[in-house]
Order: sequence, then C-alpha cells, then structure tokens
Amino acid sequence: MTARPPTEPDSAPPYADLTPDRLLDAIESAGWRCSGSVLALNSYENRVYQVGLEDGGFLVAKFYRPGRWPDAAILEEHAFAAELAAAEIPVVPPLADARGETLHHFAGHRFALFLRQGGRPPELGDPEHLRWLGRVLGRLHAVGATRSFEHRPVLDITRFGREPLAFVLEQGFVPPELTHNYRLAAEMLLARVERRFEMAGPLRRLRLHGDCHPGNILWTDAGPHFVDLDDCLRGPAIQDLWMLLSGDAADMARQLRILLEGYRQFMDFDSGELVLIEALRGLRLLHYSGWLARRWHDPAFPRAFPWFDTPRYWEDQLQTLREQIERLEQPPLSLDETGSGRTFAV
Repeated sequence: MTARPPTEPDSAPPYADLTPDRLLDAIESAGWRCSGSVLALNSYENRVYQVGLEDGGFLVAKFYRPGRWPDAAILEEHAFAAELAAAEIPVVPPLADARGETLHHFAGHRFALFLRQGGRPPELGDPEHLRWLGRVLGRLHAVGATRSFEHRPVLDITRFGREPLAFVLEQGFVPPELTHNYRLAAEMLLARVERRFEMAGPLRRLRLHGDCHPGNILWTDAGPHFVDLDDCLRGPAIQDLWMLLSGDAADMARQLRILLEGYRQFMDFDSGELVLIEALRGLRLLHYSGWLARRWHDPAFPRAFPWFDTPRYWEDQLQTLREQIERLEQPPLSLDETGSGRTFAV
C-alpha cells in the first residue's frame, strides 16, 4: 500500500470520540431508555448502530458524517421521508422526539433514530418482485414530482464525474505510471457521458431515492420497503431504476419492461432517459473512486478497503473505464422486444 498523508490533515478522524457510552448517552438525550446493547451495522459513510431498548425493542441510530451535509440538507431528507411515509409509501422515516425534532445533536455529533425493520434482498429474477418495485418507485416518484429540493444536490456531470476525477488526480491516488492513461480514459468517458446527456435533451428532475440499489431494499411478506435516503437528490427517474437491471441488453430490456409495467400505473416514464443508463453507470464508477479517496483519512476506510490504494486497483479501474467507453459507443438500450444482444456489466 502507498504511504499517504490524510486528505484532511487538520481534522481528527471522524467518530474518534464516539464511544459506546457516548453513543448511548446521545440516544438517551433524545428521550429513549437504552438497555446497553449496541451492534454496529455495515455502514461507512455514516456510523449506524442497532441499539437495544429497556422495553425490549430496538432502534437504529445513524450518526451523520461530520461536515458532509448541512443541517438543512439533512432535514430536507427527513421531510422527504416523512412525506413518503404519509403517502403510505414503504420507507423508513426518522423518529421525532417529544418536541417534534428528528435531527438530534449531542457532544458535537448529529444523529437520527429509526425503528428497526428487517427483511431480505429482493429477488430481481422474479417478475412479480420487479413489478412490485416498479409500482412503489412509480408512487415514490409521483410524490417526488410534486415539489423540489432546495438543499439537496442535483445529479450532474460536474459533481458526480469531473470533481471526483480531479480529486483522485490532484491527491496523487493514481500511480504515476498510470496517471496519463487513466486521465485520458476518464476524459474520454466523460465526453461520451456528456453526449448521452445531450441526446436525452431537457430532463425532468424529480426528487429521488438517489441510491436505489438492491442493498437499500428490504423485502418481507408484505413486500418491499426502502431504506437509507441519505443520498436523496434531484435527477431523472432512470437513476432509481437502472441499478435494478443486470445481464445483457436483452435481459436488461426485459427487466425494465416489467419494472415499467408497475411504474406506469402511477407515473409516466420518458423513454428518452434510456440513453442515460450507461452514462449514469460511468459517473458511478468515477464517483465511487472519488468517494473512497475523500474518505481515506477515516481509519475505517483503509481497514475496509485495503485494495483501494494499490496499483492493482487502478489498473483494474483503467480497464473498467475503457470497457465503459465501449458500451457508451454502442446504441442505447432499447425497450424493443428483440433487444440488441449487447452485454452490459453491472
């Protein structure tokens, strides 16, 4: 692994003082009596814990990463979740305290509390699961279209492509022997992403879940419910659909047709957004590397992702970018029954 100074050298590691005792004190300050049971859940951007209560129940406590969002953006996330829940859309909204507050502050930390809800991953090979997900997303987007965010981000090429690329290059994460070729491939990718956005024309930007991959969907006998609105933003509807697709183009087209059977019961879908699927996948590749780089000063990240700061990772990323460029040079996905037979990696 390459030795590297932290990207935020003047700040202490986030969460360094979030001890179990302080965590429990924080939750009790919001009016809940804890049993002392704490289980860390799988989360890196924020710190998330399952916490036992004296009455035998459980809460999920999310401690927001310092400095990532202003309070106004977090409260807008909470308001969106509450609006969706009021419309009987299956999301997990934050709990309010006796004063009606959902964002709590304690010893320099900001946190929110949620009821624990379990479930299993959706079966994306099951057409009924896809239709059901389509119906829920159609309802979610119908609510999302009624107003706009003021403090949440907009999905665009600058924030999700150019800025993360600039950061990994400026901070020297890409090995010197790969820097030229990586920069060239990333710029070629972004040029094709820009072309796809031009092809799509003016976009209808809705309030979205924003990070709608299968890991953020829990399934029970009552159907799906969506968790983790931490990345909610404004963007095109396809952003909440494309991560549920897999396989070659014929497979993806079949899955999307089924999703849209449910979706269109509640919300129109602009098929012109299909040209964005591979563009959004390309932005996600760049954004993911930038996310890891920006969080490298957090000790949890080198422990969890030891392969990131190695030449092998960047060699693989360079190849992945080149493959994504090839996909972007092919015709966009079509909902035509025959499909095109092209292969797409998820």
